[in-house]
Amino acid sequence: MTLFSLPGRSLPRLSRRWLTISGLALVLLVSGCATTLPPEPAPIPTAPQASTAPAPRSLPSYRLPSDIPLSAIGTADTSVPGVTSLDAPSDLWDRIRRGFSMPDLEGDLVRDREQWYATRPDYIQRMTERSSRYLFHIVEEIERRNMPMELALLPFIESAFNPQAVSSARAAGMWQFMPATGESFDLRQNVFRDDRRDVLASTRAALDYLQQLHGRFGDWHLALAAYNWGQGNVNRAITRNQRMGMPTSYTDLTMPAETRQYVPKLQAVKNIIARPEAYNTTLPLIGNHPFFDTVTLQRDMDVAVIARLAGISEADFRVLNPSLKQPMVMAAGTPNILLPWDNAVVFEDALSKHTGPLASWTAWVVPTTMSVAQAASRVGMSESELRSVNNIPPRMQVRAGSSLLVPRTGQRNGDVPAHVADNARLSLQPDVVLTRTTVRARKGENLARLARRYGVSAVSVADWNKLAVNAPLKAGQRITLLLPKRATVASSAKKPVKKSASATQRKTTTASTRKPVKAKAASSSSKTRVATTIKK
Repeated sequence: MTLFSLPGRSLPRLSRRWLTISGLALVLLVSGCATTLPPEPAPIPTAPQASTAPAPRSLPSYRLPSDIPLSAIGTADTSVPGVTSLDAPSDLWDRIRRGFSMPDLEGDLVRDREQWYATRPDYIQRMTERSSRYLFHIVEEIERRNMPMELALLPFIESAFNPQAVSSARAAGMWQFMPATGESFDLRQNVFRDDRRDVLASTRAALDYLQQLHGRFGDWHLALAAYNWGQGNVNRAITRNQRMGMPTSYTDLTMPAETRQYVPKLQAVKNIIARPEAYNTTLPLIGNHPFFDTVTLQRDMDVAVIARLAGISEADFRVLNPSLKQPMVMAAGTPNILLPWDNAVVFEDALSKHTGPLASWTAWVVPTTMSVAQAASRVGMSESELRSVNNIPPRMQVRAGSSLLVPRTGQRNGDVPAHVADNARLSLQPDVVLTRTTVRARKGENLARLARRYGVSAVSVADWNKLAVNAPLKAGQRITLLLPKRATVASSAKKPVKKSASATQRKTTTASTRKPVKAKAASSSSKTRVATTIKK
């Protein structure tokens, strides 16, 4: 049987088989060699059987199409749009742009904030220059946690990158932590330091908090709303919308105006950083490298000594270490300080050669409640100096357990222990007891003159009565004052006091108890003195 034949010609068996194989190969080559035939599986061994001739297999016929031209093999285009460049970022702004990953927010509020920032180039310049000290560290932390890089811009919205900023609601620091929220994220707040202002500690706490909020709400815009408004408020707003069958995204919730504008502000800053030329803005160059280095202290040190050894001013030192309130760094409470990158090496080299004292201050825990004058005498300071260093207002006593910063002496020369550095407090009480008194204004008198007449602060009187400091007063108008008890007693002693009959009777009864023999005479005498007083 002929397996393969061409018209008008009969080929030998070997030639016909070779032509069949060649035809298969040619078809595969034309198809682009995209597929290879799998090898035949090995035969499965079976039990010997009687020899039978195998049935012949019929092979398919292959014919090369004559109407399809062959083309030369070329190089395919493998470029994919949107692939991130592998080149190192040219500066920190470029690195920040590459990390943007939040969905963009559109709308009139975003455009309004863009316009607000774009018309204030001097404000943007101050903010961005201030951020150059802290931004690299924040970017590093965000990348390490694989968080959206938009969060690195959040201090622009919160504090304009000012770590000393304090809001009207007492939120403090670059990330604007409220006191209670700061405590819940282990940010210490005492008379010696406030970690809400600490660059490293507050950044760690803020990113921890934002991650926690994102884990709860599953949306970065809602997480930011909760950072500003509180997670309880956002949760209640979401629940309210769910009950009404409404969407629960950031733009769908009912919230205060400040929170409503919070994410649009961040979006506006993001847009300006992404395309500064579109907003006629020039960003200052911030290199993609650290601005500061961390140095660990083993002993308490004066701020003045650290600055001198590092070759920087005290003002520059406090810019990088804004949590410190006192002229000394307590190693037990703040072991890590920040110094400009090059100056950190200078400081460590100078410290290794330093032979003089490192600290001239220490902490003293007041053993019992005493006046400021008494405390100053105990520690060898003047009263005014003790008040100034420890921010003690006038007419106040220092209560037992308070921690005061005092000069080192032979008796007090050790470093501050950890329990004092972490938990120091200043507890005060009034030096004299104040009593609430109501007085009447004179004709033509204003609040400031009335306060001066009674020897009290006009600001305090205005606060007590909810009036302006120089508010005009009507003749006879009642004004509330808080006066020392002894002054109140002295002023009341000038006025005659009528004693009731019951008071007279009590005196009579007491006198008769002491002297029963002359009870009648004593009683008459008492009545006479009271009557005389009344006539006067």
